[in-house]
Amino acid sequence: MIRGSKCRLRAVEVGDIDIMYKWENDPAVWSVSGVVAPISRYSFEQFVAEQQAGIFSTHQLRLIIETNDGRAVGAVDLFEFDPVNMRAGVGVLVYEQADRRRGIATEALELLCEYSREVLRLNQLWCGVAADNRASLALFRRAGFVRMGRKRQWLRVADGWVDELSMQKIL
Repeated sequence: MIRGSKCRLRAVEVGDIDIMYKWENDPAVWSVSGVVAPISRYSFEQFVAEQQAGIFSTHQLRLIIETNDGRAVGAVDLFEFDPVNMRAGVGVLVYEQADRRRGIATEALELLCEYSREVLRLNQLWCGVAADNRASLALFRRAGFVRMGRKRQWLRVADGWVDELSMQKIL
């Protein structure tokens, strides 16, 4: 378990299937997760089983964000793990509005960056954020990510298109 003062990160467990099912199947989250259709419970069962093989086999890692009283509030993900170039994409979700703006996502991202640098020995992390997602842009900037580029009209939204900003942090 990776601990901070506001939260801790821990491995995904079988008991997390129901909460991940809830989070990932919420259409309100789809715009930031890249999901476009409901995901089956069976898929989450397979995902949890695959996570046991480790990031070097699956090229992804999900850690559950828990408050210090043990309540699961979200997840951090490493994806597109590239062991040759020592980099990975990163994503953060704090699901409930009431758990946001309390520094949990900031600390979780900082803990993930430290783990990525110290344990996985990664050189860099990267992410793509919708240009109109001010909260996520601020989160990644606070964690030391810098903007590297803009993909024009990259993300389709209900009323048209939005740009995606590419961000990167050298660890």
